[in-house]
Amino acid sequence: MQISRASSLQSDINVTPFVDVCLVLLIIMMVITPMIVTGIPVHLPAGRTSQPFDPSTRQLPVTVNADATIYIDGTVLRREQLVGELQRRHEEHPDRPVLVRGDTSVKYGEIAAVVDTCRLAGFKDVSLATTTPPMPATDATQP
Repeated sequence: MQISRASSLQSDINVTPFVDVCLVLLIIMMVITPMIVTGIPVHLPAGRTSQPFDPSTRQLPVTVNADATIYIDGTVLRREQLVGELQRRHEEHPDRPVLVRGDTSVKYGEIAAVVDTCRLAGFKDVSLATTTPPMPATDATQP
């Protein structure tokens, strides 16, 4: 008895579904990554003497949004939870720098209270985030 070639089993792996899944994951990562990098959107105040931070140091971002909502590393917190969460983070990484990002519409006292709370939790290196102001346009006709 002979088995015909048409009815024999093939042991090839179908890679098309695998490639489809990989492409979908790639697209998801391309969409999500910019949101992770920027964090919570805030309008930072301009500062002329601001210096760029070193991206190799992993700073702890503490954000105060326009409606005075506080975020630590993207997690929403109530004001009462801020001290406990900062102390817990300080115990995990005591030398980690903190970057406070405050919206321009938030009162100065709110930002000062957050900076003070960060220092009371034990963090030594607390910075305020600013943007660099746009350079004034130069007129080519003036000498």
